Amino acid sequence: MKTDHRLLRTAVATALLSLGLACGAQATTLKVSHVRPQGTAIDNDLRALAAEVDKATAGKLKLEIFPANALGDYTVVQERISVGAVDMACQPTGTAADRRMQIGVFPYLSNDWASARKAFGAGSVLRDTIESLYAKQDIRVLAAYPVYFGGIALNRDAVAPGDPDASKGIKLRVPPIKSFQLLANEIGYIGTPLPFSEAFTAVQTGVVDGVLGSGAEGYYASFRDVTKTYIAANTHFEIWYLIINQGKFDELPAAERTALEQAATAFEAKRWTNAEADQAANEKKLEQVGAKIVRPSAQELAAHAAKVRKVVWPQIIKDVGESFAKPILDKVAN
Repeated sequence: MKTDHRLLRTAVATALLSLGLACGAQATTLKVSHVRPQGTAIDNDLRALAAEVDKATAGKLKLEIFPANALGDYTVVQERISVGAVDMACQPTGTAADRRMQIGVFPYLSNDWASARKAFGAGSVLRDTIESLYAKQDIRVLAAYPVYFGGIALNRDAVAPGDPDASKGIKLRVPPIKSFQLLANEIGYIGTPLPFSEAFTAVQTGVVDGVLGSGAEGYYASFRDVTKTYIAANTHFEIWYLIINQGKFDELPAAERTALEQAATAFEAKRWTNAEADQAANEKKLEQVGAKIVRPSAQELAAHAAKVRKVVWPQIIKDVGESFAKPILDKVAN
């Protein structure tokens, strides 16, 4: 009986191809978006997270990092994660899908790093609330990433930076979130909602005079060429969340889910340790590239906080629902 070598070669090739596909199927790559340029703190921390996940899963789970909004503005990315079009991200909360997510960006919610960790740390009422709101969008929170206390970057000199009642005549880009627009307006500025992706050009071309909604880290990373003054006004506490599409998470083998969660927990713990010093270092970097750093006094900051809590908070609470927001804020305040 003769052997048909052509059929044999075809059978072997098919078997090898099937084997290769089977082996390749063992590895999963998840795309991770973030908002900062390559080489910034969040980019480095996410790459360290990716390395840890790769090591813990023996290469079976890989994270591919996409910096600088490469997969879209963070508001768009959140929507895409919700439907599974993007796997993961570490970024601010978008409020378009649910206005109640503003609860995490109330201005002057925390006064210092200790109170911020108490308010936003794992197991806190605020954290549990944010996680439940994400869950309604089919998004799972793996970790939080504290970034900084926010401030104001200007492409000009400041006007009465310590007086929340003074009308500055300065137009500021704010995120398209009602709480930030109200904040800007009530402390004497003119809030102009714009997507993050349009903010630099808006400052550069004079459409706005500066930016509110970020802090020294964000301004140094993305706005240092158009920042002449930085006001360390402690406007809000910026915290991002490491999020993943719930379906994508559920599809992972149990061992890979555990490895990802453990790496995410360590990722968050490390950031809480480093965040305060990182904020100071970024303020110094802004100063080194020529920005004037303006630090309102403790009394001036207290005046800002008092006015904002009295005037702005009730409006945001009304927007997100008093029965929802007030019990949470009462617990955070205590």
